[in-house]
Amino acid sequence: MVDVGEKPATVRVAIAAARVHLAVETAQRLAAGTVPKGDVLAVARIAGISAAKRTEELIPLCHQVALTSVEVDLRLDVARATVEVAATARAFDRTGVEMEALVAASVASLTLYDMLKGIDRGITITDIGLVEKRGGRSGTWRRKSAP
Repeated sequence: MVDVGEKPATVRVAIAAARVHLAVETAQRLAAGTVPKGDVLAVARIAGISAAKRTEELIPLCHQVALTSVEVDLRLDVARATVEVAATARAFDRTGVEMEALVAASVASLTLYDMLKGIDRGITITDIGLVEKRGGRSGTWRRKSAP
């Protein structure tokens, strides 16, 4: 585990994204709210937030970070039969929150799969990646093209 004890605490922000591909009928049922397991998007949002808070338990050698907020936004595009997942993690700490944002986006996506697999086993999760990070020694980094 890298020693970050000498680094100054600063505001850290990271945004990660993922894309969940559904069958057209699944996207339509999700939009109509006729999925057997209930409010899928709300549950996936909470799962992503909860997962971000436990990142250090999931990823070996990952520091425990003092998160100040985590947001998970899920946007259903029925025409494209996708759910765009965006997770933003914020902290005031000595190390970045990229892993927390990535874990939030990943677990929110996996939760969508879990809650929809009974009606669509062909769901795929793609394009998981860091979109932007701010703060710390290296400053701001932005992906040139969306993942």
